[in-house]
Amino acid sequence: VVGAGSEPAPTTRHGLSEIVRQLKTFSARRINTIRRTPGAPVWQRNYYEHIIRNENEMNRIREYIINNPIKWETDRNHPENMK
Repeated sequence: VVGAGSEPAPTTRHGLSEIVRQLKTFSARRINTIRRTPGAPVWQRNYYEHIIRNENEMNRIREYIINNPIKWETDRNHPENMK
């Protein structure tokens, strides 16, 4: 194979903020393509990072992720509730 060697290709290390930024950018573009809403906001500006230290914390965060969409309809920041 041309260019194949015994050493892996060099990689660039990215911080968490860069990884999250790229994830949000890629997914927002894809979501807006599917919705046919180019440039529409998809994500909140910032993000919350948390180190999960044990199984109890992981279960608490799982519950939050499961239940959070259910609360969106009554959230004061939901665009339809800001009228």
